[in-house]
Amino acid sequence: MTDDVSRLRVAIVDDEDLARAVVREYLGKLADIEIVAECANGFEAVKAVSDLRPDVLLLDVQMPKLDGFEVLELVGAEVAVIFVTAYDEFALRAFEVHAVDYLVKPFSVERLAAALARARGRIGRRDSPPVHALAAAARPRQGFATRILVRDGPRVHVIPVAKIDYVQAQDDYVCFWTEGKEYLKDQALGDVEASLDPAKFVRVHRSYLLSLDRLARVELDERENRVAVLTTGRRLPVSRAGYQRLSRVIE
Repeated sequence: MTDDVSRLRVAIVDDEDLARAVVREYLGKLADIEIVAECANGFEAVKAVSDLRPDVLLLDVQMPKLDGFEVLELVGAEVAVIFVTAYDEFALRAFEVHAVDYLVKPFSVERLAAALARARGRIGRRDSPPVHALAAAARPRQGFATRILVRDGPRVHVIPVAKIDYVQAQDDYVCFWTEGKEYLKDQALGDVEASLDPAKFVRVHRSYLLSLDRLARVELDERENRVAVLTTGRRLPVSRAGYQRLSRVIE
């Protein structure tokens, strides 16, 4: 992101060609705007943020593959986001609570200009929203997560929840262990726990969230501490509170 906010570098993200054309036309009428990318899906948006570092994403909410909230989770700490959406009262309330701007389709060039002006102010103040809280608040309730998205530079790894062995807290990050590989994500373990089905994942320790499908047994180590032994052979510590939670689920 440039430090000179007098000229905004903007990326347009929308899966509809016509919608992108309208936004492109509107931006062409505004001063001090440079369109650096047009993205037809969320994967392209993540790559554009990594490679081109725009100041602002004009981000459609309803998209296949990756929706706008998922893109926000992956890149929202690095770029100012203006959501573009068909009317969704639930999402709009969340945007307003977190002071994130949005445009309701169809919108005017004047409304777009006002949103970009506010984006300039946020960039100048280096003010960014609480990304995970906003995404959780604005996303429609659709049950528990079935996949986890992890960004690796311009790439996005899509991890099916059913293939996760366990999740480990590592400072300000979490590490997802799956199929012999590990994927690091900037997220709190508590947020991950809240997104997963508690009948399938149990917090066995303050630093570990375990898939019950991978649990082989619980045993005592040489110091009489409880240890969860996974089907892979990996051993995880089990706290007293974690054992109580685990016992309630497996009994």
